[in-house]
Amino acid sequence: QAQLVESGGGLVQAGGSLRLSCAASGRTFSIYAVGWFRQAPGKEREFVAAIARSGGRANFADSVKGRFTISRDDAKNTVYLQMNSLKPEDTAVYFCAARPSGTIATLPTLYPHWGQGTQVTVSS
Repeated sequence: QAQLVESGGGLVQAGGSLRLSCAASGRTFSIYAVGWFRQAPGKEREFVAAIARSGGRANFADSVKGRFTISRDDAKNTVYLQMNSLKPEDTAVYFCAARPSGTIATLPTLYPHWGQGTQVTVSS
């Protein structure tokens, strides 16, 4: 069972960049598809990006396409979310999640394993 820990959040000015990391425990991390979600105050949790277990396929929300990239290093049991050209509307708590599947998904309910989240705040 994967246990996930996010890091890399913080305060950044609009136009800046951050790289979030999702570190997982367990030897079988490579079999998991991993997604990033975010939740702003008063809003529902929304899909941001996901990467397949092979790393060969990724999917992004329209709101972050062209600005965010996702990658994984299975030797380090870590998935990264590189966030560039950040906007104030990107402010949220960011969560990583994992599902033991070869396919990626955009629905939070399809991910059984979650981290505790990391705060990202983008000032204008």
